[in-house]
Amino acid sequence: MKNMSNKVVEDALQQGLVDLNALALQGKQIHWNLEGEGFQVLHEFLDTIITLARTSYDDLAERLVAIGGQPDGRAKTIADTTVLKPLDKGYIQVKKGYEVYEAALMAVSNKMKEFIPAVDDVDPLSSDLLIGTARELEKQAWFLRAHLGRLGK
Repeated sequence: MKNMSNKVVEDALQQGLVDLNALALQGKQIHWNLEGEGFQVLHEFLDTIITLARTSYDDLAERLVAIGGQPDGRAKTIADTTVLKPLDKGYIQVKKGYEVYEAALMAVSNKMKEFIPAVDDVDPLSSDLLIGTARELEKQAWFLRAHLGRLGK
């Protein structure tokens, strides 16, 4: 098979898979340490978003392999290169859980969107994958904002 790899595409897919891995890990950390009124709703909703993140990072990693790249999902790589800030240790109140995870979803989506114009110039298929993933992350962030009554913010 001909190597279809391109540095900008590889970098975009790699960053996406790292950030989506970190998003899934942070979602589980919040999920396990959540407390307060409305716990059950967010607890269950987080699992839905985490499943989306896991499916999406697998899609990006597989695309990276398909074009001749090599995905790196090692824990150190994720910790060292994600756009997400580490979560504080300890329990998290439900309202803060909504806010923190909504911000994380948007941070990952925004980072993906930074790559899209350059990726689209050389690999529209990878660009389409990034666009679809970013769009879905933003939809989930909207759901979190809507639950808090923060749609205009």
